[in-house]
Amino acid sequence: MRMNRPNLQLFDTASLYFRAFFGLPGSLRAQDGQSVNAVRGLLDFMARFITDYRPTHAAACWDNSWRPAWRVELVPTYKAHRVLAGDVEVVPDELTPQVPLILAVLDALGIAVVGADGFEADDVIATLAARSSMPVEVITGDRDLFQLVDDARSVRVLSVVKGVRNHEVFDETALVAKYGIGGAGYADFATLRGDASDGLPGVAGIGEKTAAKLIADHGDLEGVLAAASAKKLSPALTARLSAGIDYLGPAREVVRVRTDVPLDVTEADLLLPTEPAKPEVFAELADLLNLGGPAERIVAALALNA
Repeated sequence: MRMNRPNLQLFDTASLYFRAFFGLPGSLRAQDGQSVNAVRGLLDFMARFITDYRPTHAAACWDNSWRPAWRVELVPTYKAHRVLAGDVEVVPDELTPQVPLILAVLDALGIAVVGADGFEADDVIATLAARSSMPVEVITGDRDLFQLVDDARSVRVLSVVKGVRNHEVFDETALVAKYGIGGAGYADFATLRGDASDGLPGVAGIGEKTAAKLIADHGDLEGVLAAASAKKLSPALTARLSAGIDYLGPAREVVRVRTDVPLDVTEADLLLPTEPAKPEVFAELADLLNLGGPAERIVAALALNA
């Protein structure tokens, strides 16, 4: 009998398995010699958060389109530095073959994998959070998802930027303490600041502190531009905003996550199992992939919700 209060964990899956791949030794191998550090690490990460926060529901959110064409059309530099020929993402050779293994393991466990063609995991997360009738925890290493933080709707972000063990919990209070703004203003703040890791340059001459102050003082991007137009900002700031005006509109649409992704899932589909959905398949995968402790820990974590 489930005793936990209903709550939903949304995992930014690629963010986590990339972190696992680079954080764990490549010497972790399956029986056939294939590297499985990303698989093992992701399972341990999920087990940690399920154990510590006891969700009743969860989804491994997926990048069906890691660089959607509609975002590239708006800002052509978006993630351009990560592209190989043919718009293929640069991924380490030993990570690529682990991705289907991750999908197979999650399927055997019965943990829902949710994605949608034409959208990133961020958009899937935002849509599921917007739909949720229960409190939501977003687990990610992506700062852009801070825009989802919303105390009124009980949405918070568990940020692994400093590591899974040292993850930080961001509600509105924590977000304001760090940046001076809440979730509602974060996307506009990020648009002004830019993000080199995503190929978004921001407005030249406007850094993080200035961007945060502008949003805190004027509410949103429209308010900032209105203040500039009314000559309420310094001449230097006004000039910088004017120079970046053609960038700001498209970039804002790129930075903002979508909450209208067509997803054919219900909250019932996201109910966490209390044991592997396909126990024999999971046991076989755990053996073949030498998953060891991580396999035991994820099964123990699921059982806590029984």
